[in-house]
Amino acid sequence: MKNLMDINGYKAVISYDPEIELFRGEFIDLNGGADFYADSLENLKKEGEQSLQLFLKLCEEKGISPTKKFSGKFNLRIDPKLHQAITAAAKSQGLSLNQWIENTLKQHCEPA
Repeated sequence: MKNLMDINGYKAVISYDPEIELFRGEFIDLNGGADFYADSLENLKKEGEQSLQLFLKLCEEKGISPTKKFSGKFNLRIDPKLHQAITAAAKSQGLSLNQWIENTLKQHCEPA
């Protein structure tokens, strides 16, 4: 995926902040904030590793899980006409709406 960096098995979204002229990384599966900045991608990875290690150490000291827990459920609000269209698409393929949406999302995202 674009703009994702893997750091020791944890994914971070990478962006560039032109105001401060630095790359920014933000871990997406952690149970708290552990963002990091650097002037190059090489340095960003180093800063990310340091930020991650500090975060993991703090979690261990506090006895909390470092990662978010995902239930597999989320609410989605869409246009009623789109809802009707995807329901028809699912039924035409002999799938439930949930299965059709899951299959479609898998085509665009690689699960961890």
